[in-house]
Amino acid sequence: MTTAPAVPPVVAPSGRPTLSRHVRMRFDPTRERHVLLGPESVIVLNPTGADILGLCDGRRTVSDVAAELRTRYGRVVDAEVLQDEVVAFLARLVTRRCVEIADG
Repeated sequence: MTTAPAVPPVVAPSGRPTLSRHVRMRFDPTRERHVLLGPESVIVLNPTGADILGLCDGRRTVSDVAAELRTRYGRVVDAEVLQDEVVAFLARLVTRRCVEIADG
């Protein structure tokens, strides 16, 4: 049994996130949602989570991902709040070993 670390990982805005090698994101027509498929696990994503992970290509930084989302959604959202939410989302997936963050 794997336990989550007591302290969440630090995800720097300059980090470059990507899906872990053993994880795939795909659209599940049955659920009509994107899912993350890992060894013996399935994580159902909401549309925003799928958008975030779709931008995690290992080239964009966390800040780039947040800026792209802000542009894509075209809403007035505080940039710092949005970035904090992206960081928190990615930190949860780093904890679950679904996302890796390279130094920026």
